[in-house]
Amino acid sequence: MTDLVEFRDMNKPQNNKMPIRAIDLFCGAGGSSYGARQAGVEVLAAFDYWQPAVDTYNANFGEGKARCEDIFQLDPEILHDEIGDIDLILASPECTNHSKAKGKGERCERSRETALEVVRFARVFKPKWIVIENVVEMQEWSRHQELKQRLAELGYNFLEAKLNAQDFSVPQSRNRLFLLCSVIDKPQKPKQSQARIKTARDIVSKNTYNLNPLRTERRAKATLAKADYAIDQMQKEDKELQPFLIVYYGSAKEGGNGGWQELDRPLRTITTLDRFGYVIPGRTRDEDKMRMLQPEELKLAMGFGDDFRFSEGISRRERIKLMGNGVCPPVMKAVVESLSRQQQNNGAKGDR
Repeated sequence: MTDLVEFRDMNKPQNNKMPIRAIDLFCGAGGSSYGARQAGVEVLAAFDYWQPAVDTYNANFGEGKARCEDIFQLDPEILHDEIGDIDLILASPECTNHSKAKGKGERCERSRETALEVVRFARVFKPKWIVIENVVEMQEWSRHQELKQRLAELGYNFLEAKLNAQDFSVPQSRNRLFLLCSVIDKPQKPKQSQARIKTARDIVSKNTYNLNPLRTERRAKATLAKADYAIDQMQKEDKELQPFLIVYYGSAKEGGNGGWQELDRPLRTITTLDRFGYVIPGRTRDEDKMRMLQPEELKLAMGFGDDFRFSEGISRRERIKLMGNGVCPPVMKAVVESLSRQQQNNGAKGDR
């Protein structure tokens, strides 16, 4: 087993600058912390209300770094006494009751109100920066403007940006809302990656996982229909048959391909459900093979590195949910770098 010394080394910021001190509220598996660490952040404490998330976070950042706590019961005054001043609050409040993925189901206002808890921590810690991440539908929440107003009363300037992970060298199309808050100046939009756009092909392992026959009596008719449609489309366009992905739980119009996608484009948005079937067409349709994408592939599609690991003992379904609820690290890295540049630029102006 890896010892705590190695865990502590893993949590050190990956540059030589004075670290930005932070806490991570609603930390999940650690996507925000993982990206922020790459931007020079030292995360002192993290919190989530789901034990598999806390266990996975601690597997990557050190035992005890994250705690399983109800945000409504957490006392920021006591936490401040424990860890001292910080520069940054990272927060990804509960999103389920904002998201369109919930459909027409009844919305829980208590869940939505977790976002307002960020104000309590900001009032006590008074950090230079706050980053709030959520689904874009959060903007439609009746108290969204109230959240911004309460933070403005504490002296924060805002930039509200919809950022797509594929623009930050993540092999996934994932559009999320980021509320960047700063007491220094109005935040600037993060710089997009200049590297090539990564695609689903970059994350699909072709040798590790077993494939099964696609066409069996137990296979759902809808799955076979999606596969047949994909193959028919490729043949109509006189394309050589290539592996492709069946996409579940989404609009037939999403991405324009009616329930499937080619590998040479970013993966569609990862959700908390098992969503992607990998199909390799055979010489005949009876020889077609299929398997589901695995959590290890999904973590790469979120932008985590090979060093990220899931906690032992959590199920495959829980691992998928952790990724579907997560933050893409490269996006958070770019966000934090855009904020820290404010301080550098302001210092340069002062030197003149």
